[in-house]
Amino acid sequence: MSTEPFSLTGFDLEKFIRETFAEDLGAGLPGGGHDVTSESVIPADARFAGVMDSRDPITVAGLPIAEAFFRALEADMEIEILVEEGQQVPAGSDLMCLSGNARALLTAERSALNTVQHLSGIATMVREYVDTMDNPDCTLLDTRKTIPGLRHLEKYAVRMGGASNHRMGLWDAAMIKDNHVLVAGNVGEAVRRARDAGVETIICEVDRLDQIEPALEAGATRLLLDNMEPDTLREAVAIVAGRVPTEASGGINLQTIKAKAATGVDYVSVGRLTQSAAAADIGLDFTPL
Repeated sequence: MSTEPFSLTGFDLEKFIRETFAEDLGAGLPGGGHDVTSESVIPADARFAGVMDSRDPITVAGLPIAEAFFRALEADMEIEILVEEGQQVPAGSDLMCLSGNARALLTAERSALNTVQHLSGIATMVREYVDTMDNPDCTLLDTRKTIPGLRHLEKYAVRMGGASNHRMGLWDAAMIKDNHVLVAGNVGEAVRRARDAGVETIICEVDRLDQIEPALEAGATRLLLDNMEPDTLREAVAIVAGRVPTEASGGINLQTIKAKAATGVDYVSVGRLTQSAAAADIGLDFTPL
């Protein structure tokens, strides 16, 4: 299966690989800069073949990044990616076949696996939430609860799992929360300040029904309905009456998401998608050539 070069807007793959290897190899540290185990145990001309496989049912994400790790150490390494990104595969599925210099394979192995395990873990959890929500009229969103430095990759994994991304950061939308309201004095004033500053997308968090009209009158373009139970969410959606999109957030898990998504909200956001996803059980076994 051929793959296009992996690219994400705002993400520098070469830098990510370079900095990951520098961390693992101890670049710049006394005695660092190399894989002491592989160099001392494995002959320089030894060659390995390997198969990356999943030990559990997963939704796949990150294989092109793993490929880039291996190719960074041996550009002409033989690599075949066997499944598509975002594909759901059963336990025991082969994901990637590769062969090349044994030292290069062993040096890149952990970084490549860590990335695929983490991103596939996110994609797998996201897919479970999407399937449990079972609502084509409501979109599942992630949040900014990401590991520093990995946001673009983690949000990519969310998309591979079948959900969509919330704002990417603090720059692309205003999100007015309780602390902003505390300083501004009230919801309406906080929204007005953002509107007067020329912000186009203004998401306003409300946790009471009486905050809805002031937020809308001041110019909010989306309402985040925080920690509301389904009956309250339905009432909030009725008050908004389609004037702006609505988003349910807070207290949403696999037990509650279906009921909350069925209230008529346009979005449901879940922080645990990136904050709490367990790594997928993926292995990579080598044989000498």
